[in-house]
Amino acid sequence: MNIKKYARVLSAMALLCGMGVAANAELRDDVAVIVPFNFVVGHKMLPAGSYKVTSLSLNQFSPLQLTGRDNGKSVFVLPFEGQSVRVDMPQLTFQQVGDQHFLSIIQTAQNLYNIPVSRSLSMEAAARFHDKMPISGDSSGTLIKVTGSR
Repeated sequence: MNIKKYARVLSAMALLCGMGVAANAELRDDVAVIVPFNFVVGHKMLPAGSYKVTSLSLNQFSPLQLTGRDNGKSVFVLPFEGQSVRVDMPQLTFQQVGDQHFLSIIQTAQNLYNIPVSRSLSMEAAARFHDKMPISGDSSGTLIKVTGSR
């Protein structure tokens, strides 16, 4: 083979590899979202800001990585339940107890992930809230949805 044939074969291989990477990127189940309030994931408090949720595999029970775009810090989230879905607008759902927001659901374009909310932390937040407020209302919290993009 001459050099031109090697160059063509090498170019074709590079093109095929590039197409494989692009196809794999299409399969990723990522969400970009701006969260306008501080929130709790597991036992970690995260500040308001821009976040990216990345699924570490295509398995609906695989860990998720939540990365702050403003500070670059990451938190790994292990969903306790997942199901396949098809939606146009991915979103994050937060359970609000008093002034605390707990990440409870991550809905991507392809999957819905239920995130465990620490019962002790949510009860602690409810107790703090009730200490500040008159005794009335519901301590179970309110659901807040934040819409993201792919």
